[in-house]
Amino acid sequence: MAYTREKPRVAPPREELQARIPGWGVDLDPADRPSYPKERFEDTGAHWDFPERQPQLYPREKSTEHKFMTPVFGTAQPLRGMSGAIRRFAYTYSEGQTAHWLLLLAGDRVDVLESRVEAVLKGRPDNVIAETGVLSELKNHAYRTRFGQHRADLKHQPIDLVLWAAPYAAIVGGLYFAARTMRRMA
Repeated sequence: MAYTREKPRVAPPREELQARIPGWGVDLDPADRPSYPKERFEDTGAHWDFPERQPQLYPREKSTEHKFMTPVFGTAQPLRGMSGAIRRFAYTYSEGQTAHWLLLLAGDRVDVLESRVEAVLKGRPDNVIAETGVLSELKNHAYRTRFGQHRADLKHQPIDLVLWAAPYAAIVGGLYFAARTMRRMA
């Protein structure tokens, strides 16, 4: 059983492995191990048979690989909105499937979009210019330190501007075409 202090028996019996795999078990004798005599198995001091379970105040996502929720789990960022629905759906897939991880990534991107829309609706939009640190280039001679120093980041500086501005340009373009289409329909 998972989450107990005893190690679960997940491997086949020793005799079966020795019969099936040539050379399996050559280091079973502790004297033949490179770590001998330093390898020791000491009592861990665990005083419980099963850890005390954290109270679950609302439904949490659980990996399909587990029978039940882990005894301790995070509660700092509860799932909400469309991003939460995407993340919950991701946990219907096994962690070994690409769809699981791609859906989690998509949920993160949707969460960023939801947070930005929420900030605008609350009247506190993100200040993308100040958050990038571009304004600090004009203060304290930061711009001059970039040249004549053979800095590696100078080579990718022009592409950084494109990568930073491209999503905002795409949003503005999309809004422009949407407004133009709506104006033609009216």
